[in-house]
Amino acid sequence: MASLGDSLGRFFCKCDKESGLGSYCIQRTIVDGVNLLFLCVFYLLLVIESRRKHCICGANGRDWFTIVVSICCILTSTAYFNACLWDLIAKNGEFNHLSSLVYFVRGLVWISFTVSLLVQRSKWIKILNSGWWVFCFLLVSALNIEILLREHSIQILDIMPWSVNFLLLCCAFRNVNHLIFQHTPEKTQSEPLLNKNAENGLQTKLGQASFLSKLTFSWINSLLSLGYSKLLALEDIPSLVSEDEANLAYQKFSDAWESLLREGSSSQTSNLVLQAIARVHLKENIFVAICAFLRTVSVVVSPLVLYAFVNHSTNSHEEDLYEGLSIVGCLVLVKVVESFSQRHCFFQSRRSGMRVRSALMVAVYQKQLVLSCLGRKRHSTGEIVNYVAVDAYRMGEFPWWFHSTWSLGLQLFLGIGVLLGVVGIGALPGLIPLLICGFVNVPFAKMLQKCQSQFMISQDERLRTTSEILNNMKIIKLQSWEEKFRNLIESLRNNEFKWLAEAHFKKAYSTLLYWMSPTIISSVIFFGCAIFRSAPLNASTIFTILATLRSMGEPVRMIPEGLSILIQVKVSLDRLNVFLLDDELKNDEIFRTPLQNSDKSVKIQYGNFSWDPEPILPTLREINLEIKWGQKIGVCGPVGAGKSSLLCSILGEIPKVSGTVNVYGSIAYVSQTSWIQSGTIRDNILFGKPMDQTRYKDAIKACALDKDINSFDHGDLTGIGQRGINMSGGQKQRIQLARAVYNNADIYLLDDPFSAVDAHTAACLFKDCVMAALEKKIVILVTHQVEFLSNVDQILVMQGGEITQSGSYEELLTAGMAFEQLVNAHRDAMTVLDPLNNESQGELQKVDIVQIEQCQGSYLTKGNSEGEIYVEGVPGVQLTEKEEKEIGDVGWKPFWDYIHVSQGLLPLCLSLISQSIFTALQAASTYWLALGIQIPKITYGMLIGVYTAISTLSAVFVYLRTFFAAHLGLKASTAFFSGFTNAIFKAPMMFFDSTPAGRILTRASSDLSILDFDIPFTIVFLAVSAIELLTMIGIMAAVTWQVLIVAALTMFAATYVQGYYLASARELVRINGTTKAPIMNYAAETSLGVVTIRAFNMADRFFHSYIKLIDTDASLFFHSNAAMEWIILRVEALQNLTLFAAALLLVLLPKGYVAPGLVGLSLSYALTLTSTQIFVTRWYCNLSNYIVSVERIKQFMHIPSEPPAIVEGRRPPSSWPSKGRIELQALKIRYRPTAPLVLKGITCTFKEGTRVGIVGRTGSGKSTIISALFRLMEPASGTILIDGLDICSIGLKDLRKKLSIIPQEPTLFRGSVRTNLDPLGLYSDAEIWKALEKCQLKATISSLPNLLDSSVSDEGENWSMGQRQLICLGRVLLRRNRILVLDEATASIDSATDAILLGIIRQEFSESTVISVAHRVPTVMDSDMVMVLSYGKLVEYDEPSKLMETNSSFSKLVAEYWSSCNRNSYQNFNNN
Repeated sequence: MASLGDSLGRFFCKCDKESGLGSYCIQRTIVDGVNLLFLCVFYLLLVIESRRKHCICGANGRDWFTIVVSICCILTSTAYFNACLWDLIAKNGEFNHLSSLVYFVRGLVWISFTVSLLVQRSKWIKILNSGWWVFCFLLVSALNIEILLREHSIQILDIMPWSVNFLLLCCAFRNVNHLIFQHTPEKTQSEPLLNKNAENGLQTKLGQASFLSKLTFSWINSLLSLGYSKLLALEDIPSLVSEDEANLAYQKFSDAWESLLREGSSSQTSNLVLQAIARVHLKENIFVAICAFLRTVSVVVSPLVLYAFVNHSTNSHEEDLYEGLSIVGCLVLVKVVESFSQRHCFFQSRRSGMRVRSALMVAVYQKQLVLSCLGRKRHSTGEIVNYVAVDAYRMGEFPWWFHSTWSLGLQLFLGIGVLLGVVGIGALPGLIPLLICGFVNVPFAKMLQKCQSQFMISQDERLRTTSEILNNMKIIKLQSWEEKFRNLIESLRNNEFKWLAEAHFKKAYSTLLYWMSPTIISSVIFFGCAIFRSAPLNASTIFTILATLRSMGEPVRMIPEGLSILIQVKVSLDRLNVFLLDDELKNDEIFRTPLQNSDKSVKIQYGNFSWDPEPILPTLREINLEIKWGQKIGVCGPVGAGKSSLLCSILGEIPKVSGTVNVYGSIAYVSQTSWIQSGTIRDNILFGKPMDQTRYKDAIKACALDKDINSFDHGDLTGIGQRGINMSGGQKQRIQLARAVYNNADIYLLDDPFSAVDAHTAACLFKDCVMAALEKKIVILVTHQVEFLSNVDQILVMQGGEITQSGSYEELLTAGMAFEQLVNAHRDAMTVLDPLNNESQGELQKVDIVQIEQCQGSYLTKGNSEGEIYVEGVPGVQLTEKEEKEIGDVGWKPFWDYIHVSQGLLPLCLSLISQSIFTALQAASTYWLALGIQIPKITYGMLIGVYTAISTLSAVFVYLRTFFAAHLGLKASTAFFSGFTNAIFKAPMMFFDSTPAGRILTRASSDLSILDFDIPFTIVFLAVSAIELLTMIGIMAAVTWQVLIVAALTMFAATYVQGYYLASARELVRINGTTKAPIMNYAAETSLGVVTIRAFNMADRFFHSYIKLIDTDASLFFHSNAAMEWIILRVEALQNLTLFAAALLLVLLPKGYVAPGLVGLSLSYALTLTSTQIFVTRWYCNLSNYIVSVERIKQFMHIPSEPPAIVEGRRPPSSWPSKGRIELQALKIRYRPTAPLVLKGITCTFKEGTRVGIVGRTGSGKSTIISALFRLMEPASGTILIDGLDICSIGLKDLRKKLSIIPQEPTLFRGSVRTNLDPLGLYSDAEIWKALEKCQLKATISSLPNLLDSSVSDEGENWSMGQRQLICLGRVLLRRNRILVLDEATASIDSATDAILLGIIRQEFSESTVISVAHRVPTVMDSDMVMVLSYGKLVEYDEPSKLMETNSSFSKLVAEYWSSCNRNSYQNFNNN
């Protein structure tokens, strides 16, 4: 105590001698005054709160950490009170009253700190206390750092309160954390019951973690321990806490967005997305900003600690051990603050970014659910997916880059301040090259930003095209267009690659500039010191300058990149802002109300509707419609008449120009183009409704699905591929019809549902489904099958957007006009059925009656019990399998795969050699400075000149390092993209049937981007960091060899901890790779089926399902980031031990044992040891995570390919096939090696020049024969001969380019009419116009302003289904091959147009073999031969006339078709 009193006495003696604001006495008085001010306000608030009857005590006020800090405060106050008492007793009457008073005041302040810790009764007291503790720490830290710099020592009574002040700072952060992150207003006790996480009980431990656990990230220990003991699976990953979930994030964003819209802030200059994000996430980012500020201050203070340390080693005496230990204590404090603040800054900024990302992803999804038709035209499905996959993800990185940019800018300015403080006026010349380097960085940043922007634009175009190709791969293979579209993708990639290469090589130049800057700046500052003599050019000055410049190097390098990222963020913000402000469906377009007692259900009065916002002529004009309860309405008319638009007007999808629309009751909608979700058949039928087995069974039977379901291995749990790719067109149509029936709605809108099914199935669907199952419902049926119209209550005939006729079947036949033309066309088609004469009419009517009974009873007498419909069947392989991923530690194999595939061993070795030379030269330059200043006669010119020369030479090698790394990355990008693209285009069709497009797209987008940008530089940075780490330890060991013991132990411990972490982190990244694709797939599926979703009023269900997908993905992202911070914090702690050991050794070693220059050298490297180890850990972990992308891409580079396009030596003659004769010999086909046969030994011959019709029930194998003919699947056995040549012996391209096909589902590509008719550019305009004239499209396209260059949007959505089919017909008219396949080519057009087109085909392909798969009996009756298939077997094959003469399956099929036309219809045909 006596020594303590003496030290205090010396201090106050010194205080008396100083005056002015620069004196410690005045500064300490200011600190005490601020503390007294806070103390008074605190007690005042405490008195006010105590008088209130209702006061809320802090929830976390008295845990063990608070108690420990309170005890420390009590001990500190006791020390001050003791000092006061000692001063009073020891000096008796001579004591200094002022010093005793100061001790007493400080003791009072510290006892008040104890009270403030234990009594936090309200939010405002917590805020006041937190501010008090933070201010106190900052003021005391500033004062003590100044003392250290001036005196190179610090008193014990200053160190102890400073340490406790740091603990108070931690308590302040804990209060802020509690107020910002845990305080959610108006939470009810019932809320946890609604949380899905409570269902499985597996929630992240963060919500229940203590302060210390949060501080050290120990709450993730349980997950890492589980991952170390077993391979993690998705179900092992805890769910997010409620405040991190997408639903809450979106609700907050939505509230802010609506508030901004109400305020009228939607001006062109303001970005509402940014404003909404700022309103929602400002509070949590204040905490991040505090952490970033502390981290910045601690980084800047580190060189000052080095300065004090070297001065201590230069000027100290052996008895000044306390001074040295004090500096070591400061070093410990600075590094601890830096470590914790940086880790929590990074983690919380990414956590905030995750919330922003989730909110925006949900906002985009919610917007597309309400987007109007005009909005959908402006934003294609691919673009909407990009908003989610690119823009929302980029916004997730925004908080991290924002805080990094401003804090690095502050770090730069504070670094300049440190230079000026240490060096004085001599630092001013160094500011000139600093400014020059900064300004030179600006054009580099702009060039990099331009490269990245152009790269993103090119990438978007490539991904959009890739998505379109993947969705239409079947037609590409059928038409043998693989080479053309592969070249298109490669040309788009080449443009993308050009910007990628330019960005990489620009980075090499920016790296050179980055490493040249500190050399130039330090040299100039050294010369400034020498010239102005503002500071001695000794060890402390030199190594402080170097350490400060090193801390300034990161801002100089990162700020331009940060600004570039922020520019990209602005682009994303603008894109999202435009999308979220786009047109929405107007609720006042139609009035939808629940079913009322009124007999009216749908009523349209004077309705005018238009898809075009500024129509010259509305799409639908003067629509007057009144439909009563239970009516069946048929809508017919030619292609493009507006039939589908009429249904859209009832749904509210088409903008209303004028008139009123009233709809009473719920709606079920069946679209013309089948929309099927990825999932099971059951999921698609239930469509979110609860299971009612009776209703489910009835729906399946009514829609003729029971046989199909029972034929599947998995029953109704059979998985459906993306867009229903593994189902036939008829099966897809019947599934969505069953979905509508099961929905049990009041109004059914059916848009041509029978076009994709055969005649028998169509007849049964009409009778069992439309007329029976929906007997009491309102049905509006759009159809081209005139034969069904005689059974409906009212028929609407449409032409040119108007309802030209309305009435019953008999009324319209009497009235004539348009309906009569349709009936006549149908009658003309039926005249080929010669058996309809007077002699056979009665006989046929008997057959009709029998067939009607069979149709009505066939689905009730199959002997299938209810359970059989739901049977899952024997265990088998679902078509769409779970995505594969590597498991466990695959070691270095993916890394060597990366090097091997890219052939990048040479550039890698050259890069590593360059880095080694660079590191050696950098070490040599600083070593020279450490030794040079010890040489008495050396001149400043020689000292600085040699240093500058060595450093400049090293910069050349760092440029070479980055240059070779760029070459490595570009070679790898080229090799992997080429291999991946070739593998995809050569993959068999079965691969696309079983693989969702999203899986392929994630590899072509995010995984490839990691290969492009991340992996090459990560490999090099890892090598750089490892080499530098070893160099640093070597230099430190050269100065104090004892540090090797600690370094070896910490390296061993760090390696173990990394292995412990990587076991879990690797699997987290792999699982995360499989959770991104479902989000994109779901968004794309929703975009394609949004009309159906809205019609069924299922938007909320889809919305919540999407939120679950986002939360699953976010949980993996969240825990991956937490695990990363966990490992870095521990590795930092381990390496800090090496740093502290080195510093302690330098203090404890005898005076003069180590030269001051070497002390500076050792410590300057030791200060960056921790950050270098962090880089090693981070880059190693990043590489381990990034290398998963190599695994994923390489998986798809080894897909079993289909047979070669060209087989040299077996190429057919150019004239082949000259005849077109096709022979099937014992043909057997199965979809998979283990699957049952689909075609079971078919043998027949299609003679040259004949027209062959293939008929059979849906699923009988009709389309499989077509697939076998085009070799989309190879025969299990048997052969197919064309003109005597086995098609399996020649190349696929040689085969497919000689065949023509019009597919069942018309496929158009984004582009123009010309590019869709002639993708390869082989024909002249005259030939194209001639083909358009023949397929009845010339008039339509001639009326368009751009003629052949008229646009075709995604999926051809701006053309009707019939028009798309006609364009497909135009393609084959241009090619005119000897073999033509019509796969239900005229299903989507009316009978009149059908008859005309069949006539054109007969005329144009009179010498060709025409194979027609048809559902319309008249189409088949026009054939020379008919093939009847049933369950993969050939039942009959003969001329239709001969088959009609016998009791054949075909004659029964014809009778079934006739049974769909009742006797009245037949009589009306004859009467007209």
